[in-house]
Amino acid sequence: MRRRRPATATLATLTALAALTAAFATGCGSDDDDQPDPLRGQQWGLDALKMPDAWSLSKGEDTVIAVVDTGVDLDHPDLKGRLVDGYDFVDDDEEPKDLNGHGTHVSGIAAAHTDNGVGVAGGAPGPKIMPVRVLGADGSGTDADITKGIVWAADHGAHVINLSLGESGLMARLLKGGVLNQAITHANNKGAVVVAAAGNDSTALQPYKVDTPVLVVNAADQTGGPASFTNFGAQNAVTAPGVDILSTLPTYTTKETLKNLSGYGKLSGTSMATPYVSAVAALLHHQGLDPAAIMQTIRNTAANPQKLAKLGLGNVDAAAAVKAAQTAQAAQNKG
Repeated sequence: MRRRRPATATLATLTALAALTAAFATGCGSDDDDQPDPLRGQQWGLDALKMPDAWSLSKGEDTVIAVVDTGVDLDHPDLKGRLVDGYDFVDDDEEPKDLNGHGTHVSGIAAAHTDNGVGVAGGAPGPKIMPVRVLGADGSGTDADITKGIVWAADHGAHVINLSLGESGLMARLLKGGVLNQAITHANNKGAVVVAAAGNDSTALQPYKVDTPVLVVNAADQTGGPASFTNFGAQNAVTAPGVDILSTLPTYTTKETLKNLSGYGKLSGTSMATPYVSAVAALLHHQGLDPAAIMQTIRNTAANPQKLAKLGLGNVDAAAAVKAAQTAQAAQNKG
């Protein structure tokens, strides 16, 4: 078990593993939406999820994904223009600047500029990112700040709330009905889908019935099998790519960029798998599904033919999910 701060300063450590591989962008870039992203070829996760196929039916426009995390690089060329107003609960101000790097990486996975001739492609081309900073430069934070961040995001129009927060105790608090449980339920009641990382302790979490309306995400490797580090066992969890995931990083020095100021890099963890599923949720939101239907559609279309316990319900299939939503909407319209 990880060490925690005493008293009220309970840690919510990040799920990204320490390994970081630099990746450098090429070309000067363009603001046009018809220029290939130069690092797209290294983004194996998009293809594993069949994201490009899904984009033909939905790009997730008119959707806001709140990244409740360490903040974001507010001037990153692959994120600038993709952001809506957020908040910093660590410093209690309106500038949620990322001093760690984790939140910027998560944000790029979910919704970096796509086909703009710069860097990487986001999981969903259409949504906006709402950066909500609840974790400090060291990647830790309190339950109180995380709770306030979730509630604030829901109250300020987030349609999807991404929680790439990794301490195994987070899942325990979800299951036991703690303060985060109440915040997630509040968000769901406001119409937001909450997507949360399973954690990276290679631990089987007791899969007893949970009433908390949250979609838990395990991590897979490039073979489609479970990542060696992923937690598993949460009820109705799904799985998404989480190993060597290339995304945006701050263009200034932070914990994750001590040796790499290129603005891009690879990280591994259920933290990386989670924003991919948040991106799929955004695609489904744009199709008109409510939170319960979004979670159910993602779960129903996940694939686990070998019935591997560590994959939960299976690997998420974005194309199958948006097609299922389209079919359901068509049937509803006829009725």
